[in-house]
Amino acid sequence: MWVLYFLLVVLVLLTVKFGWSVIKAIFKTLKWSFIMLVLTIVAFIVYYIVAVDIKYPTNTTVQQTAEVKKDALGTFIGNNWLQQNKESIWELYVEGDALQRGDAFGKLNKDQLYYQEKVFMNQIDELVPNRKYQHLLKYFIKTYNRDLTSFVPEENLEEIYAMSNACSHEFDYVGDPYDRQLNFHAAHDLGHAMQDYMMVGCTSFATWGKNSENGDLIIGRNFDFYMGDDFAKNKEVAFFNPTTGYKFAFVTWPGMTGVCSGMNEKGLTVTINAAKSTMPTGSATPISILARRILQYASNINEAKTIADSTHTFVSESLLIGSASDGKAAIIEKSIDHCALFNAPQGQDWLACSNHYQSEDFANDENNVENIKTSDSPARLKRASDLVCQLSPLNPTKAVAILRDKLGTDSTNIGYGNEMALNQLQAHHSVVFNPTKLQMWVSTSPWQEGAFVCYDLGKLFANPAAHRGKATVEELAIAADTSFINSADFKGYLRYRELAHMFKKKNAQEINDSEKAELIASNPKFYKTYEIAGDVEQNDSLRVMYWKKALECRIPKQMEKERIEKKIKKLSEK
Repeated sequence: MWVLYFLLVVLVLLTVKFGWSVIKAIFKTLKWSFIMLVLTIVAFIVYYIVAVDIKYPTNTTVQQTAEVKKDALGTFIGNNWLQQNKESIWELYVEGDALQRGDAFGKLNKDQLYYQEKVFMNQIDELVPNRKYQHLLKYFIKTYNRDLTSFVPEENLEEIYAMSNACSHEFDYVGDPYDRQLNFHAAHDLGHAMQDYMMVGCTSFATWGKNSENGDLIIGRNFDFYMGDDFAKNKEVAFFNPTTGYKFAFVTWPGMTGVCSGMNEKGLTVTINAAKSTMPTGSATPISILARRILQYASNINEAKTIADSTHTFVSESLLIGSASDGKAAIIEKSIDHCALFNAPQGQDWLACSNHYQSEDFANDENNVENIKTSDSPARLKRASDLVCQLSPLNPTKAVAILRDKLGTDSTNIGYGNEMALNQLQAHHSVVFNPTKLQMWVSTSPWQEGAFVCYDLGKLFANPAAHRGKATVEELAIAADTSFINSADFKGYLRYRELAHMFKKKNAQEINDSEKAELIASNPKFYKTYEIAGDVEQNDSLRVMYWKKALECRIPKQMEKERIEKKIKKLSEK
């Protein structure tokens, strides 16, 4: 209410200075439209202050008395520990109630939390360089997420609150640490709602029965959430031992207590895949929090579906659920107002999942129909399905081979980094689960090409202290794809990324012909290579030539094809 008091004080001072008759004259000369605009702005400010009030959890007292200590194995607080393995993955174990877990998560990750926020804010600075616009964006997000705390369970609010106490105050211009961390948990949802999941084109699959070696349930997934290379540097595998629910593990980053890919002690797995949504008008439960609730409190597919049914989310998502007790996987397809369960057809012991719905419930859904027609999701679903059938019966090593695949639907080279490929060479993480044996394999850099390290959750949760210093099972690791890492193609792709980034920073006049030629040679099958070359070319005929060459390549989304066609048309109309 301080804004109203401020306006009243200003009005009194102006009246004392100029007299009320002068103030009335000023108001008479103003157009009513301007007055209404001012009143609207004031009303919004008042609404923002009154309505956009992030609620803190009821209980904020952390019963944690142990000190943070370091030794040769890593950092620890009582029974909680954090360490970094030789593949540079951080490994975190926390236990206790929500506040205790959050407190340990934050204190152990204090340096990593700062780094992660710094990287995130640097990315925001790059996308929205103007600080005034950043403040407008902040107000939009806070207004949009004004009811967020009403949709996040108290347990999760307590955990996020306790964790946020370890965050830096350097970024308080965005919001206090609790406010920031809470909104970060909704970043996946807001980003994919506003950008049509451009940052989250994920793919997953599952096999069991006759399609798996020994009949084991095998699940693979690529999580292609991309916020820059630095954002993915501090990849973390977290092991949670809560006082309520099941013990579980998930692949995450410092500060993220929601789940994108994980498995619990009952052999239930959750992986999330964004789907096309209508633009929501306000926040609800973030998908990562729903996935977290399923992982912590469900032991089979039916229980997972029950939790999904009772949770209101504000974006559409597919959740592939693997269940050791059911001996199979299924997909929960959840939109803003409907939830369906998609099972494999009778006699088919496998499933694949990309970014559109497959059940009859959504067969006539406008968003889903448009998504199938205009996006790269069907291409990835077909490629995953074909490879699952070709390589069956699957084992973890074959599953990794599928996740590393970089070709198009007909096994042709479509350019490295193409979103029509399963492996887009940008994934935050890639993971393989064997719920039957409670084992999980997590990718290491670079992207899916590095080694996949293995964790035995059964042994780890039975004796967490024994896994301080070494949590992985070395003999079960899956080797890096050195044939590709050492290839000219991979070196070319890395150079393509460097040049593409450099071209964005330079004026067209600063880019010479040899640099353009090097760009094209670095990734010659990728449509984006030729689009960029055309964008920086100054000769109109050459620009058109490059853009037409781009149209001859495999283009993932209809809107990207139309964007290039509009460039050609606009140039021809000069």
